[in-house]
Amino acid sequence: MHDKDRVANLLGATVLAVNDLVLTGVTAAAGVSTSGAAALVSLVAAPGLSVTELGRRVGLSQPAAARMVDSLQEHGLVERRRSVGRWVAVYATERGRRAAEHILAARADPLRELVDTLDDEARETLGGLLERLLERIYVEIGDNQRVCRLCDRAACLAHDSVCPVGQAARERGEVDRAGQPIR
Repeated sequence: MHDKDRVANLLGATVLAVNDLVLTGVTAAAGVSTSGAAALVSLVAAPGLSVTELGRRVGLSQPAAARMVDSLQEHGLVERRRSVGRWVAVYATERGRRAAEHILAARADPLRELVDTLDDEARETLGGLLERLLERIYVEIGDNQRVCRLCDRAACLAHDSVCPVGQAARERGEVDRAGQPIR
């Protein structure tokens, strides 16, 4: 039987190492910051977010989000469009959408390589454990968009699967079936 402290330590080391592997590829894929990469993926999933909402989803203050959007716009990856009143919506450009595809591929490659080291039974067990951990992480963070900011939504929902974070948010009455916040 494993000691809880040892398992927690192994999880911590694994999480940090996987984070390093993934983020190195993600930032290189589009030549942007980690938050910029998450913003592009978020905008492809939910086009037309405000700068403030985009910042919230990637964990930035409004001023930092505005600077990030400025940088992404300078690189031709996003554009701002006037919306209702003074509200400005942010959209990924075609170049930004291609960059988001590269980001998701760069995220997936090292993760697939790690998962490929497991047999089918171990992969199934790990999948179930990760679903439970993600549900708990969502409860702790309380923001499904933030938890899933670099998520490949198509992969998560493949084979009629249910996103564990989205399901936890729905069960708490915080999002609708499309994953949008209920206000």
